[in-house]
Amino acid sequence: MGMEAGRASPRKRKFEELYAPRLAAAELPSPKDAVEGQDPPLPRADGFVGDRISQLPDDVLGDIISLLPTKEGARTQILASRWRPLWRSAPLNFDHRCFLFDQYILDISVSRVLSAHPGPGRCFSAPMYHLQATTADGWLRSPALDNLQELELCSFEERLPYPPPTPQPLPAAAFRFSETLHVATIGDCHFPDDTAEALHFPKLTKLAFQRVRISERSLHNIIGRACPALECLLISESFGFHCVRINSITLKSIGMCDSYEKRGIEFKELIIENAPQLKRLLQVGMTFGLHVSVISAPKLETLGCLKDGTFGPTKLVLDSIFIQGLHVDSLTTAVHTIKILAVDMHTLSLSVVINLMRCFPCLEKLYIKSSGPGETNLWRRKHRDLIRSLDIRVKKISWQYYRGIKSHVDFATFFVLNAKVLEVMTLEVHKDDYNEEFIAEQRRKLQLDSKASRGARFHFTPEWSHHSSWCFRVHDLDLADPFERKEPYKFRE
Repeated sequence: MGMEAGRASPRKRKFEELYAPRLAAAELPSPKDAVEGQDPPLPRADGFVGDRISQLPDDVLGDIISLLPTKEGARTQILASRWRPLWRSAPLNFDHRCFLFDQYILDISVSRVLSAHPGPGRCFSAPMYHLQATTADGWLRSPALDNLQELELCSFEERLPYPPPTPQPLPAAAFRFSETLHVATIGDCHFPDDTAEALHFPKLTKLAFQRVRISERSLHNIIGRACPALECLLISESFGFHCVRINSITLKSIGMCDSYEKRGIEFKELIIENAPQLKRLLQVGMTFGLHVSVISAPKLETLGCLKDGTFGPTKLVLDSIFIQGLHVDSLTTAVHTIKILAVDMHTLSLSVVINLMRCFPCLEKLYIKSSGPGETNLWRRKHRDLIRSLDIRVKKISWQYYRGIKSHVDFATFFVLNAKVLEVMTLEVHKDDYNEEFIAEQRRKLQLDSKASRGARFHFTPEWSHHSSWCFRVHDLDLADPFERKEPYKFRE
């Protein structure tokens, strides 16, 4: 018996039940969704009617919209008739993270947005490693992305489809933005040598390789020749090269991260031969025995995160200093340029931190992550002679996480009673310890009434840092202090 006319099949009904609510949530608002007729009257202020934001020129409003998250930018069309045409005339900002329901919803949403927007583009972020070549090429050749400034062909992350076992080359259309790109993040792909040799990105200032297979020759070609304005470089979980040599008069930040998954030639050595503008050298995840040599970086200010070598210590040679993991094996001449240091130690050790402060005597900000119980951090006798000579210039200490046990109290008390220019110490505690009784007891144990810096403030917070694992995206690399928490703390003093 035939199916009744107009009645959907069981498969179609099931599809609609599963996906219709999600598609509705991902749907871009239409100008028709706005209230018909005139906009409601606005209050009069100083003789004119209308809100001040709507009085701004179209190009200014367009810039504002293009900086909003994707959905919020599209929804400005329903604010008022003044706003209805602005989203389509503003540069497109598309971030795939707004549509992470599942792979089907994400791909549908990308196609809908690109077909609805006439361009130009400001930012486009989406995975492509799972797509057929024709689909990926079609997305990238959309007029909505003309004159694109930021491109993120992201690597695998939670709720995204798994990449193929063998990395594939980038779609050829990705290189049509070479003259306009300022920021590029390339993930889960293969860079052939002939492709790398032909590249030229004259305006590119930030570049990230995430889970990319690329040869040493091609990597050096891109860093040294193809990107003459490059300021920030992130190499994360990438392979196909053993050593990276840096000779750049423009680079200001370098971030590096190794991978648990071993595939082909592994990244094992970073040599900074000449980087006169380099300010930040960041280890942004796991590194398994990486050897870092800094020959010339006279403006280097930020270093971290130094780790204790549970998975193979990083070896750092900086001028005459040799640090293996967190342990200073050789110190002839201190480095006075380092102002910010981040350390990750399972076993909290005051002796280790003091030795690092001797290496970097001008240190102003210290970030500590420690998950273990700590050593016996008694210091009054052990470091009695050192205290008289050590000039502690630390102004800010952020510690994750403080447990209030004796080794932690002894560690913190060293700075409470000896850091004379300390301005703030933030102690991130477990939420179960965040109560008035615990904080009152810790204030007594830490002897805060006898603090060396009379103006120092001590905060207890249950909120762990935004970068709790200190893993960054390429945009974070140009922050003056990439380890500083972006959102304000909720704390008790």
